[in-house]
Amino acid sequence: MKLPKVIVTYCPRCKAHTEHTPSIYKKGKDRKTSMGARYHEEIKHGYGGQKYPELVRTSKTTKKQVIKLKCKKCGYTVVRPGIRMRKIEIVEK
Repeated sequence: MKLPKVIVTYCPRCKAHTEHTPSIYKKGKDRKTSMGARYHEEIKHGYGGQKYPELVRTSKTTKKQVIKLKCKKCGYTVVRPGIRMRKIEIVEK
């Protein structure tokens, strides 16, 4: 899917339709010292092994791509819900 570099859509902060610049949401780096990560690492070791079955192969061929829209007027970022697609491109129109 190809997205234009500028999208005119509603901004909840400006309460009007303004120009927005889209970008693709990327997940941040996991913290190794977070409570959940430490707990899971502890459970994996020792007698009994893995807590739940390890995923061998994935059934989905696409991922849900989340689009962030940043208002050019006030700088407010709106996150659009994910759409299933193989590839997303931001192109100039």
